[in-house]
Amino acid sequence: MSIRGFCTFAKNLYIGESVKRPAMVRWKLKHGAGQLFIYVITSSEIPDGQIEIKHCAFLKQKYYQRHPAFIYGIAGSYKEALDIVLKMFAEADESGMTGDVRGYLNSALGDN
Repeated sequence: MSIRGFCTFAKNLYIGESVKRPAMVRWKLKHGAGQLFIYVITSSEIPDGQIEIKHCAFLKQKYYQRHPAFIYGIAGSYKEALDIVLKMFAEADESGMTGDVRGYLNSALGDN
């Protein structure tokens, strides 16, 4: 199995307002470079789970080199990540997929 990077991104990525230079943040996340105040919103690794908020340092583990995380959003703080998740749930509710935010994100944004 080849090493593909630590993560992959949704085409229409949710990016928090406090994130400076999002292209650089994406590059650092993909290559496992350290960042102090970045949180990511990923798909859950639990089959029945929805989404998870993780600190970017969590993605530096060797596991993620072979099994890249799929990222739906990037935030500059945990509170901002919660706000983005609430926005995702509101959009899913408006589209008629109440309670299935992961299904909404996969259909609206495209999965892998």
